[in-house]
Amino acid sequence: MSPCTSQTAHNVQIGGRMSARPPPPIHQTAPCRRMHEPLVNLSLPRVASWTAALMVAASLQALPAHAGSNQRLPPLDSDPLRCERAFTGNTIGQANAVSDKILDLRFCSFPGAELKGKVLSGALLLNADLSGAQMQEVVMSKAYAVGTNFKGADLTSSVVDRVDFDGANLTGTKFTNAVITGATFKGANLDGASFEDALIGSEDVRRLCAEPSLTGDSRVQVGCRGSG
Repeated sequence: MSPCTSQTAHNVQIGGRMSARPPPPIHQTAPCRRMHEPLVNLSLPRVASWTAALMVAASLQALPAHAGSNQRLPPLDSDPLRCERAFTGNTIGQANAVSDKILDLRFCSFPGAELKGKVLSGALLLNADLSGAQMQEVVMSKAYAVGTNFKGADLTSSVVDRVDFDGANLTGTKFTNAVITGATFKGANLDGASFEDALIGSEDVRRLCAEPSLTGDSRVQVGCRGSG
């Protein structure tokens, strides 16, 4: 008999009459639970962490790969030290830009900052200043860099995946040996940007070559048809 089986009286015949006697005792060694009821052992901090992660993931998933400057963004993070998080970056769910907290770097100033190898996946970089920043081997997946200043920044050997560079200042930015896929550059200033030995997706090539600011050697490096 299962520990959760209900106890019922056993009918016995005594002197031609039916009489009920109590069932034999059941030795229960574990708390009773309903059949098919899952065993769940979740601490409140873990549930809270997962809930926060799901909320952040949902807000980032709401940002399409080609969001554009009119995309509705979450409220600015009120943390006075939010800009310092760029030097730590995201470490959770790098490929899909999922973390327990939005990496909100909007309007932050990092001119010449040392950010080599940082993970900036899912970062909100709207109007941030990264001019001259050392960003070699940086991982940027689903980052929102509309209007961001990357003038003279070095993104050599970086991973640029589904980043929105619309309206960004990419003057003299180095994308040498970078992997670029699913990114947008509408209205970006690409004057003097270097794409030497970069691995660029075919759609990215098309979008880059459609930008009038991509000229000279930059067009050749991207693989545009015609000198531009």
